[in-house]
Amino acid sequence: MIVQKYGGSSVATPEKIKKIAEKIKKTVESGEKVCVVVSAMGKTTDELIALAKKVSDSPKPRELDMLLSTGEQVTAALLSIALNELGVPSVSFNAFQLEMTTTSDFNNARIIDINAERLLDEFQTNDVIVVTGFQGITSLKDITTLGRGGSDTSAVAIAAKLNTKCEIYSDVAGVFACDPKVIPSAKKHEYITYEELMELASMGAKVVHSRAVEIAKKFKVELYCASTFSDEGGTFVVDSLPEWLEQPVVMGVTMDKNQRKFTISPMSGGQRAQVHLFEMLASNNINLDMISIVKDNGDTYLTFTVVEGASERVREVVEEVLSQYGEHRLIEDDEVAKVTAVGVGMESSPGVAARFFAALDKEGISLLGTSTSEIKISTLVPKYDAEKAVRVVAREFSLA
Repeated sequence: MIVQKYGGSSVATPEKIKKIAEKIKKTVESGEKVCVVVSAMGKTTDELIALAKKVSDSPKPRELDMLLSTGEQVTAALLSIALNELGVPSVSFNAFQLEMTTTSDFNNARIIDINAERLLDEFQTNDVIVVTGFQGITSLKDITTLGRGGSDTSAVAIAAKLNTKCEIYSDVAGVFACDPKVIPSAKKHEYITYEELMELASMGAKVVHSRAVEIAKKFKVELYCASTFSDEGGTFVVDSLPEWLEQPVVMGVTMDKNQRKFTISPMSGGQRAQVHLFEMLASNNINLDMISIVKDNGDTYLTFTVVEGASERVREVVEEVLSQYGEHRLIEDDEVAKVTAVGVGMESSPGVAARFFAALDKEGISLLGTSTSEIKISTLVPKYDAEKAVRVVAREFSLA
C-alpha cells in the first residue's frame, strides 16, 4: 500500500489527469494498492478566491472554505473516472465521506483524526482510492481547509494513519538547494533531512508544506519527492543523511517575498503592553518572525514581520491593544523579503553566519532584520534584492 499526492500543476488539464491515471495504473500492476490525494486543477483555488472577492471584500472564513473545497472534489472525481476507464477499480472520497476531522480554524485548520477503517474497507473492492486534499470537517460537520499547500498535509496524515510511505509529485523533480527558476543550475539533493526540509518549507520553499514534513517526522513516514511526468530520480527525506554522503554546511537557500514588516515607534506601556500584544496576536493565530525590541532614551521600538495575508488582522489587534496604553505609531513595509540559509551542518561548523552576512554585505545588500536557529539563518532584505541575495548565498556555499 502506498500514498501518492499530485499537486495542482500536475492535474491542471484533463489530458494531464489521464496521464496520471496511466502512471497510477502501472503502480497498481506492480502489486500496490494506492491512495491518491489530489489538489485542485491548476489555478482553480486562486480563481475561486477571486470569485469570492467579486461578491465580498471580506468573505466569512467558513463560507470561503465551503467554496474552496469544491476544487479538489472536481479533480478527485475526474481522476477516478479516468482510472475506471482504464480498467482500474477506483472510487473517490471527499473529507466528509472519509471523516477527516479537523480543528475549527477556518482557512487554516489542523487535522485531528482520519477514519482509516473506511479506506481499508474500500481497498477490499478497489485498487485505488482518490481523496480530496486540502480539506477536512469539524466535529459539527462544517467544511474546513488546511491552508495553502494543505494537500501535502492531507497525504502525509493519511500515510501516517495507514503506516505506509508517501510520494509527493509535482512539477519539480525533487528538492533543490535553491529555486531552479531563480538559479537553473541549482543542485538537486538525493537525500535531505526532515529538519532541513521543514525549515526550507516554512521559509518559503514550495516543494512540500511544512506541516506535512512535521507530521512525517513525528510518525516516521517515508517521504519521497519527485516529478509527476518524468522518470528522473527524486529526493528521499530521511532522519539523518547516509554516512557515505558528505554533509554540506548549508543544504539550501530560499526566499519568501510574502512578507510585511511592522514597526511600532514608539510603543507605550512598557513590557506589560508588549506581553499583552504578543498574547493577543497569538490568540488570533498570527505567527510573528524577526522580532526586535530596542530601547532608546526611554522609548521602546518594536519591530516584527508576518506573512502578507495576516496584515489586516495585525492592524486590528495592534490598535485594540495599544489604544489602552497611550500613544503609538504603526509603520508598515511590504517591500521586504526573507532570505534563509538552512543546513544541519551549521551546528558543527562555526563561521557560517560570518560568511552569510559578509557575502551579502560585499554585494551591497541591506540587512533589515535577522533571526536564527541551530540550523538556519534568516535575514530580511529589500524585496528588489531578494533574488540577488539568493544567488549570492548560493555562490558562497556552492549550492549551484
